[in-house]
Amino acid sequence: MNTRTVGAANEDVAASYLENNGYKILDRNFRCKTGEIDIIGINEGCLCFIEVKYRKNRKIEGSAEAAVNIHKQNKICRTSDYYRMVKHISSDTNIRYDVVAIYGDDIIVYKNAFSYIGF
Repeated sequence: MNTRTVGAANEDVAASYLENNGYKILDRNFRCKTGEIDIIGINEGCLCFIEVKYRKNRKIEGSAEAAVNIHKQNKICRTSDYYRMVKHISSDTNIRYDVVAIYGDDIIVYKNAFSYIGF
């Protein structure tokens, strides 16, 4: 199984888990020239931009959440700006950036994993 197939399968797992835990999924794999956001949903009154990271083995591959470094955060924020513009979402809307870390059968959701990075 290639990395794209593994990634898609784990995004499916994450989306299902999020839905079962109170998220309403709006979009998946939103792409533009600045980047991609794996899952976009609503939870607890916030528009959530969610990055999914999978690791087979935390000890060998490192933590999934650490892979969402400042460079990746910046790309997600730029892409979220574009999403909000295209979808005509008010600037007053509460925004949150979450990370879903998957380790085998374990799923950890980090709500508000990082703050918006503006210009």
